[in-house]
Amino acid sequence: MPVLSDRFTKQYDTTRPGKGCTRLFNITVVGPLKPKPRRLDQFKGKRSSSQIAEGTNAAAANAKRLIEDAEALLKADSYASATALAILAIEEAGKIPILHSIVLSRNDQERVAAWKEYRSHTRKNVAWLLPQLVSQGARTLEDFRSLFDERSDHPHVLDQVKQISIYTDCLGRGNWSVPDQVIDSELASFLVQTARLFIPEEDVTVEEVELWVKHLAPVWKTDMDLMKLALQTWYEKVTQRELKSESGYENFIWSEYA
Repeated sequence: MPVLSDRFTKQYDTTRPGKGCTRLFNITVVGPLKPKPRRLDQFKGKRSSSQIAEGTNAAAANAKRLIEDAEALLKADSYASATALAILAIEEAGKIPILHSIVLSRNDQERVAAWKEYRSHTRKNVAWLLPQLVSQGARTLEDFRSLFDERSDHPHVLDQVKQISIYTDCLGRGNWSVPDQVIDSELASFLVQTARLFIPEEDVTVEEVELWVKHLAPVWKTDMDLMKLALQTWYEKVTQRELKSESGYENFIWSEYA
């Protein structure tokens, strides 16, 4: 598209019909003037271990900010807004395991797909029912496999809850949905408590990500038993070097390896 000149003057006619008067004024704009892009380009390329660590810690810090705001709103009895921010915190924390799959991507196709998941609301919230499964006795990775079943609708349910906690709508048989009327304290409290569980307590170090790549990359998306063994080896290495505690380990892997 052509670039407009560095300086141009446009004359505006503000004649008011029937009033018998005309006012002219000039606006001078100093350029250059270029068309504004519709949106920022979304990156879909490779990231180094240090860049993945940086993105992970940024997501964790932002998730923490969101849940702290949600907790403040919950105390103020603003249940709908607290619910919305809690879900956003879950989604932001859900970026972390996806970032650790991006760094393991074996080709451009896998990498682009992983970046797509990174920006998908429903792919980032798949683990929100994890605490419920734990309360029902789930303890191993296999016990959590249902969270990642493509046929499961629980990610879409949470996304719908987010929508009705923010916007009014006309749903069902034509009933009006109003956030303050459909979101109660019980639901808000549950989701705020759930979101808090997904907030990492520790920063991820570059060395930790490098060890992740070293042990997981050779077996990535191959035999499940080999992946579990590699995961266990990685865990042993990071704990031996005191890079991560047990709780941090659980946060690191919660949504990729069931």
